[in-house]
Amino acid sequence: MEAITIDVVSDVVCPWCYLGKKRLDKAIDNVKDELAVAVAFRPYQLNPDMPPEGVDHKKHLAEKLGGTDAVNRAHEMLAGLGEEDGIDFDFPAVKISPNTLDAHRLLRWAMIEGPEVQNRVALALFKAYFEEGRNVGDRAVLLDVAEAAGMDRAVVTALFSAGADVDSVKEEIGMARDMGVTGVPCFIIDNKYAVMGAQSVDVLTDAFREIAAMKAQERIGKN
Repeated sequence: MEAITIDVVSDVVCPWCYLGKKRLDKAIDNVKDELAVAVAFRPYQLNPDMPPEGVDHKKHLAEKLGGTDAVNRAHEMLAGLGEEDGIDFDFPAVKISPNTLDAHRLLRWAMIEGPEVQNRVALALFKAYFEEGRNVGDRAVLLDVAEAAGMDRAVVTALFSAGADVDSVKEEIGMARDMGVTGVPCFIIDNKYAVMGAQSVDVLTDAFREIAAMKAQERIGKN
């Protein structure tokens, strides 16, 4: 069975990244009998200068998108897309636009425990923010997410308090920008190919199969 790796560059407060994750899961399910797929979530911050306590979400979005009407139109479209992919977006419940650095630190520690743990944490963070309106910049919320995903709450608390991996996460975000990532989600396959945006399940499935076929051809050519 051919194997591919997928690095998902995303931010936990990006609705398109939540859609992208759901579609990625479906695409992986489509090829599960043909390909072994390893997934890792990589950090990106849409708003790296956000204060630690975050800002008012509705005001921030209105300023960013050009007014309340534009925000409402975007949310209406996203809600429709979310429904198709099994996401129950509850935008009125979202009160804070947080700084996501701590959330990305948590995802980094989750990956140390294994891809399945990281996957659970990533999904839980998206769900907490977009479906439950919880502040994923709040360490109490992050600790709840970590514990529910099977991580040791005391260990995660100690890591937060010690300032662990702040510079490492910032450096990784900088590397993504240096590579030319200007928007998320971005799916980097086998460290060679990039698929930008929350593409459809079919587009992702086809990309995985094409890359696996190219790898098989390359191997045959070397033999």
